[in-house]
Amino acid sequence: MFRYFIVHKPVGYLSQFSGEPKDLTLMQLVEQNQLKDFPSDIYPVGRLDKDSEGLLLLTNDNKLKNSLLDPKNEHFKTYWVQVEGAITTTDIQRLIVGGIEIKHNGKVHRCLPAKAKLLTEVQIEERNPPIRYRANIPTSWIEIQLREGKNRQIRKMTAAIGFPTLRLIRVGILNLSINNVSVGTIREISRKEI
Repeated sequence: MFRYFIVHKPVGYLSQFSGEPKDLTLMQLVEQNQLKDFPSDIYPVGRLDKDSEGLLLLTNDNKLKNSLLDPKNEHFKTYWVQVEGAITTTDIQRLIVGGIEIKHNGKVHRCLPAKAKLLTEVQIEERNPPIRYRANIPTSWIEIQLREGKNRQIRKMTAAIGFPTLRLIRVGILNLSINNVSVGTIREISRKEI
């Protein structure tokens, strides 16, 4: 039987069920959520790096997993990104147009055009640990939707246009969202919800 779970991964956790003894993993979240009958054949669809937080989909439905991970399907993933500095619509336009060059696996990759916009208000839980704070340097929030997913791509893209990423939260994959799912929570969902 196929099962589906969404996770609001906290910062500092690996997107996997095992690691070194010092690592925080998805298994600790399963235990914290007291999921006694959690299937052993469940795996994450994609990943978020240790410094990122937000939505992960877990399933044993390999057909769905392969569909979501296949780059030719170009599924959009939505991120809220807090950057250092006062970003402008002109800066954001560079993300929308595409062609930003980043390093990936030792090669130069030209990023596809993204959907992006400035966010004027973001209502989210405080991060633990908090991001660094500098009284003299403003921060901005943007929403970015990507249809590709290179390692640390958003961090590299915002740095390339002069705005280092301070906080990165995946808030959506297609129609799935972390709305009403608190940090550290794993919630089972139905195939219909997907």
